[in-house]
Amino acid sequence: MGRLKGIPHILSPDILHLLASTGHGTEITLADINFPTNRICSGPDGPYEYRADGLKITELLDAILTLMPLDTHGGPPVTLMHDLDHVAPAWCSYEAICNTHHGSSVEVSTEDRFSFYQHARKTYAIIHTGETMPYGNIILRRGVC
Repeated sequence: MGRLKGIPHILSPDILHLLASTGHGTEITLADINFPTNRICSGPDGPYEYRADGLKITELLDAILTLMPLDTHGGPPVTLMHDLDHVAPAWCSYEAICNTHHGSSVEVSTEDRFSFYQHARKTYAIIHTGETMPYGNIILRRGVC
């Protein structure tokens, strides 16, 4: 398969198809290695499951936001999973990546683990990564170009 100019090399054809299939307001989840992706995606109304094993969420987030704008209307376009005892160290990295691609400060919200799971069930797709950092999950809402 030939390379396309400007497409980050870590985005698989399946993930490129996913991004091309989404529209304004569509949400996707980037899930860490501990996330119950298969369980949440199973069932007739579950989100689509994509695999990006071995990739860190920061790498994937940077590549995705090269192509996908964030929705800044109607609430925060980025949702992070939190736990009272854990603040994911990558949150600052996630926010910096989002701000860099958006050109300004992106509003971010947080949800506890079980609320995040329920939210993820309603997203269009979950990309299961190799991220090993606990609570490193993130939901993105697509905007318009």
